[in-house]
Amino acid sequence: MKPGYKQTEVGVIPEDWDVASIGTIASFKSGEGINVAALREQSSDTPIPVYGGNGIAGYTDRALVQHRVVVVGRVGQKCGEVYLSDGPSWVTDNALYPRTLFRKIDMGLLALALKGAGLNDVKNRNDLPLITQSILHLVRIPFPPTSTEQEAIAEALSDADALIVSLEQLLTKKRQLKQGAMQELLTGKKRLPGFIGELEMKRLGDVVDTDPENLGNDTNPNFAFNYIALEDVERGFLRGHSEQVFANAPSRARRKLRLNDVLVSTVRPNLQSHLLFRREGGNWVCSTGFCVVRCRKGVTHPGYVFFHLFANCVNRQIEALLTGSSYPAINSRDVRALEIPFPDYNEQAAIAAILSDMDAEIAALEAKLAKARHLKQGMMQELLTGHIRLIN
Repeated sequence: MKPGYKQTEVGVIPEDWDVASIGTIASFKSGEGINVAALREQSSDTPIPVYGGNGIAGYTDRALVQHRVVVVGRVGQKCGEVYLSDGPSWVTDNALYPRTLFRKIDMGLLALALKGAGLNDVKNRNDLPLITQSILHLVRIPFPPTSTEQEAIAEALSDADALIVSLEQLLTKKRQLKQGAMQELLTGKKRLPGFIGELEMKRLGDVVDTDPENLGNDTNPNFAFNYIALEDVERGFLRGHSEQVFANAPSRARRKLRLNDVLVSTVRPNLQSHLLFRREGGNWVCSTGFCVVRCRKGVTHPGYVFFHLFANCVNRQIEALLTGSSYPAINSRDVRALEIPFPDYNEQAAIAAILSDMDAEIAALEAKLAKARHLKQGMMQELLTGHIRLIN
């Protein structure tokens, strides 16, 4: 242990920091009931948020609490979640808030300390998960003695939160822009410069080959391959794969893959676990839970077909096939019967390039957001334990 630090029940913290139970810092109580269903957002510029067990439940024109306050979900889907209200608010009886403060502490820091305390690990785990006043009051947290350091920690982590929120908002906007572009480009409502002519509705089976290569029972038992199962694909992303040998491989491991094959999920297709296969090298095989679509050179572009799997025109057809079915699945025959509007090949390629670029931009933002969240978690670990000091 380095000089100036001490070992406590919550870990190593600076010698001048305190460890205290929440009950010695503040007395938490449940909020008051309100008819959430009857809440209406006020036309005034400052509607008052109503906090419940699941966060903000709506807005009202009445305030139960006038000042900045920490709110803890007492019961509900997000039991144990911590929220910070920056002004007047109403707290329902599904949440707890500090009625009386016994020690001076910055509300922002208190909220962060409670988030770092892992309330999900201490909540009552009976039939109905619950955070009671007595459970919350026993939770112990470390905190610096001066308001200056408390505020500095809260401000630094608030800045990290602001970055995360801004990235989330930008990501939402980019996804909406892509959805709008898909709606216009894939339906022909908007044509790219230099392209003219009507789009022609075609059955997919008339312009592609489906399940063109399969492993038969006479396959060499020692044939080794990379296997993609249904659970390895999530909405266009390959999350993983396994290495298999035919003799011991799952019985569904049969469909051979080549670069730019399109995998159409036929089991629970409403989950849209489709994939444009872009791996080169090695032997690759996917589950028979996919229909493998192989586009014809110069006739159909794999990217254009792939993006249509997430478009309304195709999903309406799939939903119609699933209606009344006891098991949510389609088959390769159904995939071949799907109708898609096709321009000429060059326009297909141009549309696919635009949507692929938008996907790449979204993926970069998602990576940046994940990094910002990871950075904030690291900051919380270091700042809330005093391992990094902002104030001498």
